Amino acid sequence: LFKTFSDTTRIKILYALFDTPRSVGDIAETIGATQSAVSHQLRILKQARLVRFDRDGRSLIYSLADDHVHTMLAQGMSHICE
Repeated sequence: LFKTFSDTTRIKILYALFDTPRSVGDIAETIGATQSAVSHQLRILKQARLVRFDRDGRSLIYSLADDHVHTMLAQGMSHICE
């Protein structure tokens, strides 16, 4: 889990999904990365069970996997801001 959190792009993706589900294109635009890079990191985050996706027609909409992931990110940010 900590190895997964060690990549800044993955953390940016998780925070992009913190409040709202998004497509790969939306995530890429939000964090300033390519769709290819975001897709690669999302695969790792899915394997770690930190994100999930739902189909919306041909699009995949990603969100945080559950409330535990949301809580971990919120606590991490709180700790950093202290």
